[in-house]
Amino acid sequence: MLKVALTGGIGSGKTAVTEYLSRLGVPILDADDFSHQVTSRGEPAVDQIAEAFGPSVRTPQGDLDRTAMRSIVFTDETKRAELEAIVHPRVQERMNSAADAIDAPYIIFSIPLLIETGQADAFDRVVVIEAPQALRAERVAQRSGLSEEEFMAIDRSQATSAERHQAADEIINNDGTLPSLHAMVDALHQHLLQLASATTPVNNKD
Repeated sequence: MLKVALTGGIGSGKTAVTEYLSRLGVPILDADDFSHQVTSRGEPAVDQIAEAFGPSVRTPQGDLDRTAMRSIVFTDETKRAELEAIVHPRVQERMNSAADAIDAPYIIFSIPLLIETGQADAFDRVVVIEAPQALRAERVAQRSGLSEEEFMAIDRSQATSAERHQAADEIINNDGTLPSLHAMVDALHQHLLQLASATTPVNNKD
């Protein structure tokens, strides 16, 4: 089974791509979903985060206060790295465990912070979804109401386009219509199916 990582900056359209690939029958493992799992009430990571950042990041009910955490980590690189050191290893472990139970020609690991967490070399292929910054900011504002300042804070915390391109095997420029995006994803899907049938995955890149 070919292991394919998919990444891109905030608002680039990763979800639109993975939703369409899922409709094509491709298994999708989303790091954001697993991140919510490992930071849900009762998980050991929540206790560790509260110990590291203080009791104010946990609600009276024992949940992680995600809004409070975002306000902390997006303005402090050191604290963000501290949070990632707690969360990301657990996310990787659960994603890999889930992948082991899947039988398919290829599987998509959707990982927004693929480059930032140094995971690119763990995959057979890396797909980058790209879009201009202004367009990404507009999409995020429409989707979640984030201000331009909030968008820029998140965008600055992520890898640059140049860094993502350096790791990419495939790049999809999502700056057009949804039908045009779907056409590009159709072509990518066929390409990955051909690679999966013709090669033996090595789970790392030369």
